[in-house]
This record gives sequence, C-alpha cells and structure tokens, in this order.
Amino acid sequence: MAVQGAMGAFDTLYYHEHRARLPSGGRRTRPELILHGLRDFVYAVLFATLPWWSWHGAWAMVLVVLIAAEICLTMADFMVEVKAREPVGVLGGERVTHGLMAIVYGAFLACLLPHVLEWWHKPTAFVAAATGAADAAPAALRVVLSVMAAGVFASGVRDLHAARRS
Repeated sequence: MAVQGAMGAFDTLYYHEHRARLPSGGRRTRPELILHGLRDFVYAVLFATLPWWSWHGAWAMVLVVLIAAEICLTMADFMVEVKAREPVGVLGGERVTHGLMAIVYGAFLACLLPHVLEWWHKPTAFVAAATGAADAAPAALRVVLSVMAAGVFASGVRDLHAARRS
C-alpha cells in the first residue's frame, strides 16, 4: 500500500499537477478530475483503515465493492484521459507509471485476498488490529499510511473542487 501511495503521489504531483495542469484545464479535464476525486476517496478509506482495522463479515463485502469501484474508476480514467489530454497528450512516462501502479496494486490485492476471505467468515464488525500481532502493520507504516490517507483525501477534494469550477 505504501509503494502504491508513493507512486500515486508522484503521478499526481508530477504528471497531473505539473505537466498536464489538470485542475486548470476547464471543461476539457472535468471528467478526469471527477474520476480522480472519487478514486482518491476510495484510496483514503483503504489507507486510513486497512493498517488499523479488519473488515469482518459483511464489511468484507463492502471492502470488495470499494476495491471493485476503484478498479472501475481507474478503467474509466484510462478512457477519458485520452480525450481530456488532447492538446498535450498523455506522456509516455505517465503511461509507464500507470502500468507500474497496476502491477503494484495487483500484488497488493493478491496479498489482501486471503485476509478478506478469512474476514468474510467472521461476525460482522470492524476489528482493531492488535499491535504487535504477527500480521499487524508496523507502527511507522501505520503512521505513513495515515498521512497518505489525509493527503489523498485532500487531493480528492481539490480535484472535485476544480471540476466543479469548470
């Protein structure tokens, strides 16, 4: 998750903000900004909760739906960014970054899947991860992911605000 967050931050700051200047793109970039904003909120939930909580029972299905929604938003983003970026195009380095992020996300999901399957069979509840437990995230990683959650949430608010202005 931390690698995904770091790559996402680079993609947002360098490609979306610096190179493509998406928030100032007006109506042309509005659809892409909306997708980014919605996806950012999903990532904020994942980064803020998974290091700290287990999604047991029916909550496991909610988590699966959130992840499926994120994947759908990303696929839609791949489609609209071509049109939104017509004047400047999507840079090759950005395409490579997106490809690497997809690989990292797939690895993350492969690691998460056994936990979600285990959680599904437990009574419905959010359960705090036991500090020091064998499968608990290290304290420093929890803090880093919590900061990333705040950052991606702020990025989502910014993107939706910019889309609303256009």
